[in-house]
Amino acid sequence: MPVNEPQTDRAATGMARNSQMRAAGQATTQGALGSDLVRVQGLKMHFPITDGIIFQREVGQVRAVDGVDFTVRKGETLGLVGESGCGKSTTGRAILQLYKPTAGHVFFGDTDLTTLRGEELRKQRRQMQMIFQDPYASLNPRMTVGSIIAEPLQVHGLATGKARTERVQELLRVVGLNAYYVNRYPHEFSGGQRQRIGIARALAVQPSFIVADEPISALDVSIRAQVINLMEDLQSEFDLTYLFIAHDLSVVRHISDRIAVMYLGKVVELADRAELYQNPLHPYTKALLSAVPIPDPIAESKRERSILQGDVPSPINPPSGCRFHTRCPIAIAACSEIDPPFEEKAPGHWAACIRV
Repeated sequence: MPVNEPQTDRAATGMARNSQMRAAGQATTQGALGSDLVRVQGLKMHFPITDGIIFQREVGQVRAVDGVDFTVRKGETLGLVGESGCGKSTTGRAILQLYKPTAGHVFFGDTDLTTLRGEELRKQRRQMQMIFQDPYASLNPRMTVGSIIAEPLQVHGLATGKARTERVQELLRVVGLNAYYVNRYPHEFSGGQRQRIGIARALAVQPSFIVADEPISALDVSIRAQVINLMEDLQSEFDLTYLFIAHDLSVVRHISDRIAVMYLGKVVELADRAELYQNPLHPYTKALLSAVPIPDPIAESKRERSILQGDVPSPINPPSGCRFHTRCPIAIAACSEIDPPFEEKAPGHWAACIRV
């Protein structure tokens, strides 16, 4: 049976505490953010579609990511949002080179990760880790928790013997679990505890950049606030930089410093959190934000909803011009012909739309 979810001091106050702290110190936080830690330039990730059993030939491509540009500043949390299937998770994995990009560049500091192979890439990955969406599927059920967390230390030769054991126990305490859990197996834990184990594994090699791929979407609502608060506290304690991938816009608003919006393999808008929610420019962003429920029944009943018509086009054969024009409420004839550039419409506010 899973052991009970720990009620740590970090999580006991809920999401409201950190939300107030972030709102009060937003200007200070933005001013304190460092230079660009990660730069993504023209990133593409196309998956081939083949036909034939013996002699396979390529008959098409799934354009999961098709020309993405953005930066992640040192010390910030960049939220990456969009509908399911828009390419968010693929972007995160391509940045870490878990998928080898079809085209484009990913710079970590001054190093172009797309040019690295073998041992050079393995050494660089010590600075970059990932927290996966499914906290059970990402843990080997045949390994103990201690072995799971210790594996990165062994791979990178960072600790042996007693020092490794002590490091694993320390990591368990850092994420709010008891140190004596080292000999237990993943199936003995609840979903929230498994995600804490995944976070501890990511922290083992002391990375500076973490891609969090929908880290709370598989968790109960009552546990999500605890995990979010834990991640924020760890960011402050260990000077971490996050790329936080999610589809829950309320959570992204709470944790992010800046937010990038993706649609069908492209980033269509990027801005500071407050600017994006108060003054969205792209019609797709407006539609997403209008779907977020407001906890005030009167305000909820009075606001205008932007309901998109039709389905998301196939990434195998995306529309010409602006990919959003088939569902856009303000589209004109030129939108089907012009691929809008991703440009700065206002200081720090980028969008890809010829109508704004």
